[in-house]
Amino acid sequence: MIPAPLVEFLSANQEVLWLLTLLLDLSGTVLLYRVFGKVGLQVAIATAIILANLQGPKLTIIFGLETSLGVIFYSSIFFATDVLSENYGKDEAAKAVWMGFTVSVIVLVMMSLALMFQPSTNPKTAEFSANVHSAFGTILNFSPRFVLGSLLAYLISQRFDVWAFHRIKAMTGERHLWLRNNGSTMASQAVDTVLYSLIVWWGTVDLKTALALGGAKYMFKLAIAAIDTAFIYWAKSAFAARREAGPGTA
Repeated sequence: MIPAPLVEFLSANQEVLWLLTLLLDLSGTVLLYRVFGKVGLQVAIATAIILANLQGPKLTIIFGLETSLGVIFYSSIFFATDVLSENYGKDEAAKAVWMGFTVSVIVLVMMSLALMFQPSTNPKTAEFSANVHSAFGTILNFSPRFVLGSLLAYLISQRFDVWAFHRIKAMTGERHLWLRNNGSTMASQAVDTVLYSLIVWWGTVDLKTALALGGAKYMFKLAIAAIDTAFIYWAKSAFAARREAGPGTA
C-alpha cells in the first residue's frame, strides 16, 4: 500500500513518522468536518476511539521517550470536542462525549466477545487461523483494570475538557481561541493522565513509577495540544465557510 522507499525512510526516521501520523490524523478530522459538518466530527471521535483502543498496546520510542501510539488518536478526541464546543456549543460537545463513551463500551465488549470464538480447525487454514487468534488475544485481552481505568479517565477528563473550554470562553468571549483550546486540553489531559496512571498502573508498579509513566505520556499530550492549535483555526474557518454556503450545511 505504501511505496517501499517511503516505508524504508519512515522506518528509519521514527520521529518523522510520528509527526506525519499526527498531522494526518488532525487533517482527517478537519476534512471530515469540512465535508460532513457536525456529523463528520462525531464520526472522527468514534474513529479515534476505535484506533486508540486498537493501537493503545503498541509501544514505541519517540524522542527518547516510550509512548503508546494510542496517544495520538486519543488526543484527537479532545481536539474534536473542542471544535464542537467552539462551533456548536456546550450541549453538542457533551453529547459527543457520551457518544464516544458508548462507542468505547461497545468496542470493548465486542472485542472481548471476539476472543471467545475459537480458531478454525480446517486443515487448510488451521495454522493461519491459530496465528490470527493468538494475535487477537495479544491485542484485545484487556484486563479489568485497563477497562475501568480507560473508561473512567475518558469520561471524567472529557467532561472536564468541555467545562474548562466554556469556562475560559466565558472569561474571554470570542477572543483567544488558542487559549481555550490549549488551556482546556492541557488541563483535561492532566486529569486523564493522573486518573489512568493511578487506576491502571498503581498497584502493578509503585506510585512513583506509575506517575513517571504517566508523566512521559503527558509530555506527548502537551506537544499534540500545541500542534493542534493551527488545526482548530482551520476548523474555525471551515465552519465559517459552511455557514456562508447556506442553511443546513454547518
